[in-house]
Amino acid sequence: MTADASRGDALTSTDPGTGRAGAGDGRAGVTSVDRQSNAPVADGGLAVAAAGPLGVSGIDRREASDLRADGAGPAGPSGVAPRRRLVDLRWFRIAGGALLPLVLLVAWQLASTSGAVPVSMLPSPEMVWTAGVDLAERGLLGLYIAISTQRVFIGFAVGAALGLVVGAVVGLSKLGDILLSPTLGAIRAVPSLAWVPLLILWLKIGEESKVVLIAIGAFFPVYTIVAAALRHVDRQLLEAGRAFGLRGVRLLSVVQLPAAVPSVVSALRLALAQSWLFLVAAELIASSMGLGFLLVDSGNNGRIDRIFLAIILLAVLGKLTDAIVGLFERWAVRKWA
Repeated sequence: MTADASRGDALTSTDPGTGRAGAGDGRAGVTSVDRQSNAPVADGGLAVAAAGPLGVSGIDRREASDLRADGAGPAGPSGVAPRRRLVDLRWFRIAGGALLPLVLLVAWQLASTSGAVPVSMLPSPEMVWTAGVDLAERGLLGLYIAISTQRVFIGFAVGAALGLVVGAVVGLSKLGDILLSPTLGAIRAVPSLAWVPLLILWLKIGEESKVVLIAIGAFFPVYTIVAAALRHVDRQLLEAGRAFGLRGVRLLSVVQLPAAVPSVVSALRLALAQSWLFLVAAELIASSMGLGFLLVDSGNNGRIDRIFLAIILLAVLGKLTDAIVGLFERWAVRKWA
């Protein structure tokens, strides 16, 4: 009887910290919170018992209510999350990025209108704007922009695709590295303008020579960075993939490429900028349309306002296309990295 009475007292004992009875539990002073924290937890098929009042994560469950729902840290006394920093706000990033261009524009306007610099050397922003409106009204500005952008996109796509393939071969195969790296390293050192006369002789003055030159410019950044990134993938990731039976293309697509995604996207951004550089090199020498042709034609005619217009358009187009690749980078990193 004494043992039975003691057992009954244990079943109806009250937790001194909460004042609640632990009836129905086989241990004295065990509340529902304690039962949850002491219950076995399935972790990959293994039962892991969390001893004491702490949960599996080591956090006192009675203090869990003091943590913010998003896990960013403890909330303030009123439960309100801390304010975000100013540099993390989207409007501040946009305004900060536009600040320097606005300052340069104001300085340009003052320098050109005050007489500090002759107009023949530095046209005013209004003159450049007027030149752009004149070309647009004649139907030439949009045509030049469209042709140059098309050449860049086609050449970039071809060069980047070849760079990914060859970079993967060199980065994953020691034999490929031995056979290809020395020759490609030597070709990479050839300046862009050195290819122009050869491509004109081979492909004549047409779209093919320009696209091939742009593809050459886009190929080498992608090839170089992708080969280096794949060559330095963490060996532990590779061993884990092989342990799951991944080999060849499956290992490349599931383990190696996702590990190299940030480097691959950086290579694409650099290749796109290089494509715009090689576009100007092609259009400067052999072209009858495009922004490079606008530069050459304006220089021959002494139209410095159109020269500034072409330079500004190249800068804006380069930034816009880079922003597109930046959006792809966020999506790719979120999906694979």
